Amino acid sequence: MTTSATNSELMTETGNGPRLAFVSLGCPKNLVDSESMLGTLVDAGYQVVPESEPHDAIVVNTCGFLEASKEESLSVIREAIDRKNEGELKRVVVAGCLVQRHRAKMLDWAPGIDAMIGVFDRDHVIEAVSGIDKDPPERPGLAESSDKPKYWIAGNALQAARDRGVDTTELTVHGKDGKGIGYFEGDGSRLRLTPRHWAYLRMSEGCNQRCAFCTIPSIRGKMRSKAMDHIISEAHALLADGAFELNIIGQDTTNWGRDIGDDRGLVGLLTELNNTVAHHGNGWVRLMYAYPTNFTDEMIDAIASLDHIAKYIDIPLQHISDNMLTRMRRGLLRQEQEDLMYKLRERIPGLAIRTTFITGFPGETQDDHEQLLEFVKDFQFDMMGVFKYSHEEGTVAATMEKDPQLCVPDEIKQAREEELMLAQQEVAFENAAYLAEEGAMFDVLVDEQSHDREITEEGRTYNTYIGRCYHQAPEVDSITLLASEAKLAPGELIRSRVVGSDGYDLIVRPDAELQRITSLPVIG
Repeated sequence: MTTSATNSELMTETGNGPRLAFVSLGCPKNLVDSESMLGTLVDAGYQVVPESEPHDAIVVNTCGFLEASKEESLSVIREAIDRKNEGELKRVVVAGCLVQRHRAKMLDWAPGIDAMIGVFDRDHVIEAVSGIDKDPPERPGLAESSDKPKYWIAGNALQAARDRGVDTTELTVHGKDGKGIGYFEGDGSRLRLTPRHWAYLRMSEGCNQRCAFCTIPSIRGKMRSKAMDHIISEAHALLADGAFELNIIGQDTTNWGRDIGDDRGLVGLLTELNNTVAHHGNGWVRLMYAYPTNFTDEMIDAIASLDHIAKYIDIPLQHISDNMLTRMRRGLLRQEQEDLMYKLRERIPGLAIRTTFITGFPGETQDDHEQLLEFVKDFQFDMMGVFKYSHEEGTVAATMEKDPQLCVPDEIKQAREEELMLAQQEVAFENAAYLAEEGAMFDVLVDEQSHDREITEEGRTYNTYIGRCYHQAPEVDSITLLASEAKLAPGELIRSRVVGSDGYDLIVRPDAELQRITSLPVIG
């Protein structure tokens, strides 16, 4: 998934230094990286402005996960370089996954870059933006563009930790000795790009899984869990700032704590997060990117019993056929995945499950596809995404794809993707219509007012708002349209009844007596 985090409503001018634009591409983990770098720059006095406004420098935080995201990142970078060459700005700084993965090729692909920052080195963003060859000065400034770009690209987390004076004696990124270095970077000082009432909270970085199609371990490295006290401290700060919903992210959230020897694991972390939210009054904690291996009964019980843990799990399965799961190196087979899915549904009442699948992986037969299609129809996921397999150099799958007998033609990938998504569409549309027929009641978190989707009833046009129920994660799932006679505000939690559906989306009206369960606190 590739999304731009540039938001003219959120990026307001700050400080009195040079004007800086920032483009964030990629997943929520990359977005948190961007927020951290922005916080550092604002604290140093730089003015952050929308990309559409005049600016002196630009930072592009790239995604390099898929070929399509690489091309999008390069397009943004080249456009910025063109503007620099025309005298519209002075410096172009490139950061993130594309830099980490393709450091040797970046200047060939995009000559004119002034500085590059790898995924372990975002604390060098001031030096990169300023271009000044010494400690950042008291006043923020910009050096002239140079033919010799500067770069900070540590090869791995262990090297980055040593460069920052972390005592790495006997410490590893593997954590086999129970003394992994963990996540040593800071996420506390962020300029958030999400609305005030919801936020991403990173619990770990990197991944120990070795899926055949994935480049994350080669980019982000081995899994490094963030210490629990750091996570809880950040949660307190986000909640105090007005966040109602905390979306917990990492490449593999199920295995949190193993690398640093924290035996409390995910159950302990969810318990502490639940208590933290309760301390602040109300809120949702949503678990994203839960890898299906090592999903224990204790984890299921925790999600079921903890009041502030949303009954929602994002758990990418990738396929259901044993042939594909083996080729993908997923560590589970069909029966194990099915048993887990049905156990989750049985033991967590009201649970919403989101998953993703890959179609067209090397060696996928028509029978493999039919198995997956049947499973999608039978299990009826609440939310589902499908990705066509993308060739990624350096992966095991890329080697497989070189075999003509294993390579799936693009037209077949496309047809299978469409068939899977049409099957899911039928499920989702029926579920939305059923909720409307039953008049189901939900607490709806208001995100924003809608100006292009009006709801009219008996000649009366209502104020229309875009919101979400507990089973709808931000930016990836369907939405809920709330039609209200009263004016509402982002961050309010409104008790509502489903009165209709529009494809994937629900249409709701506030309960007879408007219940503003939660409102966004005013900051003095």
